[in-house]
Parts: sequence; C-alpha cells; structure tokens
Amino acid sequence: MIQEPITGQQVIPAERFVLRPLRASDAGLIAHYAADRRLAEGTPGIPHPFPPGAAEAMIGRALDPARDTDVWALDGSAGGLDEVLGLITLRRMDRDQSEVSFWVAPGLWNAGFASEAVAALVAANPHGSRTLFAEVFQDSPASARVLTNAGFSYLGDAETYSVARGAHVPTWTYVRKMA
Repeated sequence: MIQEPITGQQVIPAERFVLRPLRASDAGLIAHYAADRRLAEGTPGIPHPFPPGAAEAMIGRALDPARDTDVWALDGSAGGLDEVLGLITLRRMDRDQSEVSFWVAPGLWNAGFASEAVAALVAANPHGSRTLFAEVFQDSPASARVLTNAGFSYLGDAETYSVARGAHVPTWTYVRKMA
C-alpha cells in the first residue's frame, strides 16, 4: 500500500479506481454531487441545499491531523473517469472498531462503484479494526446490498437524523467481524 504523506492514509487500489485521500481540488466535484437532492437525502449529514464553502470545510476536516474519520475519494482518473466518483469514510470508534459510510455520484448509481469501494476498504482494513459497522437508511435497499455483498450481517433497526430531510429516518445497522 502507498502511504499518502499529508494525511498518513493509505491509497487503496480497486479495479476501476483508487481510494485516495481528499485534496483541495476535489471541492468542485464534491459540491456538484452533494447539491443533488437525491444524494443529500440518502445521507445523514449532507444538507440540501448544499451551502457554499461546505465542500472546502469538509476537506479541511478530512485533512486535519486530529481527525477521527478518514475520508477517501473514489478516483477513477487513471481509467478515464472523474477524479471523484464518490466518497467513502472510516470513522474510528473505541475497542478496535470503525464505522463505514459511503456515497456515489447519482449518475453512477447501480454500476457497482459502491460495492467495489466497500470491498476494497474492507480488504485493506486501514485502521486494523476487529469489527466494522455501517448504517443505511431503510429506504435504500441498494445500500444494504452493498454491505451484505461485502460480508456485513444485519444487526438491527435504529434511526438517525437526516439534515437534508429534516427528520429522523429509520435505519438498518450492519456489522462485520474482521478477526
């Protein structure tokens, strides 16, 4: 694995892209995709409308040495695709656990990019986690399939607040034991 010098994050290869740390030049594509209501409403934390400067602020947090979450861009530029196809994150938790979350640009939905990204991240296990968790909205069965295809098992129901929806949304929680 290549180690990125600024963030200390690994660059993780996948078949059609690499997972690489964010950089300032990603702000335009992130803002473009995040401005799509469908994408925002599929996440807990992306607001709609997407405010000016939000992508830059997110990148700043992702580059902060004191961060608790690593963020990778799905970078398809080596294969003639965009430099940002989506994002995948891994948030550190206690007891050697981490939480995975992801989104892919709406124009690429149902093309396997999310499945490929989650599988690559799980295989690399950059935090050396013993357990991975993930949560998806219950109205997104495709996201649930991404997780089950990557070896995650259903753990239970919950709910979380969606900023874009302005409401609590029912979720499914998944777990994957790594060791």
